Amino acid sequence: MTSAASARPSLDDAHRALQDLVAAHGAPENASGREPASLTRVPAASARTWGFRWPSTPDARASAVLVLFGSLDDVPAQHASAAVHPDVDVLLTQRAATLRTHAGQVAFPGGRVDPEDEDVVATALREAEEETGLDPAGVEVLGVLPPVPVSVSGYVIHPVIGWWREPSRVAVVDRQEAAAVFRVPVADLVAPENRFVVARPGGRTGITPGFGVQDRFVWGVTAAILDRILHLLDWDTAWDKSVVLDAETRRPVAG
Repeated sequence: MTSAASARPSLDDAHRALQDLVAAHGAPENASGREPASLTRVPAASARTWGFRWPSTPDARASAVLVLFGSLDDVPAQHASAAVHPDVDVLLTQRAATLRTHAGQVAFPGGRVDPEDEDVVATALREAEEETGLDPAGVEVLGVLPPVPVSVSGYVIHPVIGWWREPSRVAVVDRQEAAAVFRVPVADLVAPENRFVVARPGGRTGITPGFGVQDRFVWGVTAAILDRILHLLDWDTAWDKSVVLDAETRRPVAG
């Protein structure tokens, strides 16, 4: 008979699940060329993968983020999950309050594609190193998911999926870019009590999924990408979508 402990998903299971995710939904290796027009083109696969169809702007700019999973430290999750090992984390940052776009929001490490970047993978690794100090050599890049347009900031984001094969120290490198760098256990993210829907500030049209962990409030495009990835991995748990919080006040929105 298999014991409950041995039946618990392992770190290797999480790694394989991410590989399968990229195999099923990843963009072809030649899909993200170096020409600006190709990097800001949003294919039909984006809507199929992400489950939403956000508009893009005519003068959109290309960017890339590193969605980095792995055992980032030896501190387990505070919540149990039957779907994922308690040591599986994801790396996040809190953007500086002085930035022009998405100021103060929780985000994946990443930024704008520079002309000298070989591809969006190079962009994601470079930005992650600049923002968190991680060693890119320790990151196993599994692939790139279809791009996500973000009209509010005029970017088209290319999510690069990584596994932290050899973790290195991370911390805030430049306080003009990031106010905090932190890891979040996936099991805590998917705990139903940490989930809610977020309405845009001031009653503006639009809602996104939300997460509340470690006194962090995750919403917007980062939460939308994270929510969908966790769903596609079958790591999520049913939660109450009737709980709607205002992005600015973080208080319940009257029905």
